[in-house]
Amino acid sequence: MTPELTVAEQAALTSGRDAWHTKPVESVGLPAITVTDGPHGVRLQAHPRDLLRGQPATCFPPAVASASTWDPDLLRRMGEALGDECRSMGVAVLLGPGINLKRSPLGGRNFEYFSEDPLLAGVLAVGWVNGLQSRNVGASLKHFAVNSQETDRLRVSADIDERTLRELYLSAFRRVVTQARPWTVMSAYNKINGVYASEHRWLLTQVLRDEWGFDGLVFSDWGAVADRVAAVAAGLDLTMPGPDDPGDAELVEAVAAGRLEPGLLARAADRVRALVGRAAARLPGSYDQAEHHELAREIAGRAIVLLKNDGDLLPLRAGADGPSVAVLGEFARTPRFQGGGSSQMTPTRLDDALTEITAATEATVLFAPGYTVDDGPERDPDADEQDLLAEAVAVAGASDVALVFVGSARETEGADRDGIDLPADHLRLIEEVAKVNPRTVVILSNGAVLATSPWDKAVPALIEGWLLGQAGGSAIADVLFGRVNPSGRLAETIPLRLKDHPSYLDFPGEHGHVRYGEGLFVGYRGFDARDQEVAYPFGFGLSYTTFGYGQATATYSAAGIEVRVPVTNTGGRDGREVVQVYVSLPGSAVSRAERELKAFASVPVKAGETADVVLTIDREDLAYWDTRLNRWVVEGGQYHCAVGASSRDLRSTAVVAVQGDDARVPLTGESTLGEWIADPRGAQAIGQAFAALPGEESGPMAAFFADPTMMLFLSSTPLVRMGAFQGSPLTPELIAKLVAAAND
Repeated sequence: MTPELTVAEQAALTSGRDAWHTKPVESVGLPAITVTDGPHGVRLQAHPRDLLRGQPATCFPPAVASASTWDPDLLRRMGEALGDECRSMGVAVLLGPGINLKRSPLGGRNFEYFSEDPLLAGVLAVGWVNGLQSRNVGASLKHFAVNSQETDRLRVSADIDERTLRELYLSAFRRVVTQARPWTVMSAYNKINGVYASEHRWLLTQVLRDEWGFDGLVFSDWGAVADRVAAVAAGLDLTMPGPDDPGDAELVEAVAAGRLEPGLLARAADRVRALVGRAAARLPGSYDQAEHHELAREIAGRAIVLLKNDGDLLPLRAGADGPSVAVLGEFARTPRFQGGGSSQMTPTRLDDALTEITAATEATVLFAPGYTVDDGPERDPDADEQDLLAEAVAVAGASDVALVFVGSARETEGADRDGIDLPADHLRLIEEVAKVNPRTVVILSNGAVLATSPWDKAVPALIEGWLLGQAGGSAIADVLFGRVNPSGRLAETIPLRLKDHPSYLDFPGEHGHVRYGEGLFVGYRGFDARDQEVAYPFGFGLSYTTFGYGQATATYSAAGIEVRVPVTNTGGRDGREVVQVYVSLPGSAVSRAERELKAFASVPVKAGETADVVLTIDREDLAYWDTRLNRWVVEGGQYHCAVGASSRDLRSTAVVAVQGDDARVPLTGESTLGEWIADPRGAQAIGQAFAALPGEESGPMAAFFADPTMMLFLSSTPLVRMGAFQGSPLTPELIAKLVAAAND
């Protein structure tokens, strides 16, 4: 029998012992457990006075990169490796993955999040969580919810309508909770429609537990809780960090005073105990650092997106007869491989592109830094920016191929970016090198999208290298020299200009509020709705081979839609295609995006061979949230399933009939005349009622009903308002009878 806790012990258990441990309770033999960041590596704090310095562990590619693999199985393998490292370091819960939508390219933590699309983010996160928890290490799904900016992050209210909230910003969370059963969920810092996420009972209890069936523990983000009593009442179980003795005492006093139901506090404490018990099944472990580094290298190579390759400049030949290479840009020597903040890692080793490129080719390799970085090698005090640029241009002019490494200066937790342009010295380097070497390849290092226009027109090849983790330098060399055929695809749209982005006018808000004014039209949905030209569309990425698509077919069953399409590798190299299915419903009765990603598969195909690709779309993924009925509804109709290589490269479309749900909205006196007439039962009830009235009692209203122009004029008028018209027979009594007849 489980020993009971006193109220004081229950309260104490709902806050941490310190930053990274739960509280032990000696009276019942309950030990403390260790939790730690983060999503792409185990950042176990190395020194008590240095919050952001961790013990060495594998720094895998952050989510901004791993999402571009579009491969949940690869994310599962990453999760397994993270679980092994957690076991070796005594960690019970790893604080990840982060699955908030990338609403704006300015989001400071975009590097920690997967995508602007909830299906892609959710499917990848399911793989990650399943992998981690297969090692008996708990995941912490974060940040719940609507946490898409860093500006005023601990106070800002994300003001959003329920349909957008459910269909987009909660969708990935729902998928992971219902399919992967994470041990914990972490509530966000921000407010949602004026209520802190950590105090939001609708979010933490009604949706998360009652609707989705979540049975784990809800953490707060570190320092997120403003009111411990309100948080426990809402469904928060564990406030972090600790200790919080005043908050514990406040909970005890609230129970004694009747301000907090004793059962709510007891339930929160029981959930902490359950988590500790769950963690007890975890056995100590070990891992091979070299194997994990190679896995990090594999993921990074799969994450690289080839955006441009005019004239098949890439891959480069690696033999003695290969081209001489100029490696330009300090990022080649001092790599940007992760973002800043709570996820910042101390890697077990760190590959740089300069060393790996030099090792990969027998040809001459020359280097010039081109610019300086804050954490780079000590610079020559007599050299200025112009000297650095001139040296790089000279090296480029003397080489057959110029590899230019540029990127963003930083992305970090705590601050949003102020633009999407490259730093000025990086732009100058590209422009000047391209003038002297027509075989210029630009390699980007960045934690969120960067504008590539207009400078990308001056270079024949462009690689999106993201932040690739500790093995990124090797992975870049693998792709440049063809050891890896690039298969990465964009998980977010690259716009031509920041002001083109759907979020532009409503980010980051002001005076404590940010309005999610673009509604359902986030990312590619917004660009497509406005037929907006972009630099590189969602889902885009090139390969060193080519793929052809046959005719897609689609069949419908009660479970959903099955799409089949033959995909042929029409080139001379083995490769991997990411097959994507975008669904639309022409003539829908509700506002919808032009098309939405509903299924995808990363498929290896050998040169000259054909793969028969089968993709499934769950019926529930076709549903929209009906705010009138307060439930999910699948609209019936002819669904178009467009299959292709990106959101704007659709090769084949199959049309399939889908049976819809009964979504009739009951009629009331506040329903408009147009709604009554459009509803068969409503129209019948009105027709019968007027037919039963003596001619003199129907008055001018009968004439109105016979006049199409007047019907159009009155169509938006609620029935109860029509009783005010002179001579109207629509008395309250008659309207009540009509409502009863229409809804019987």
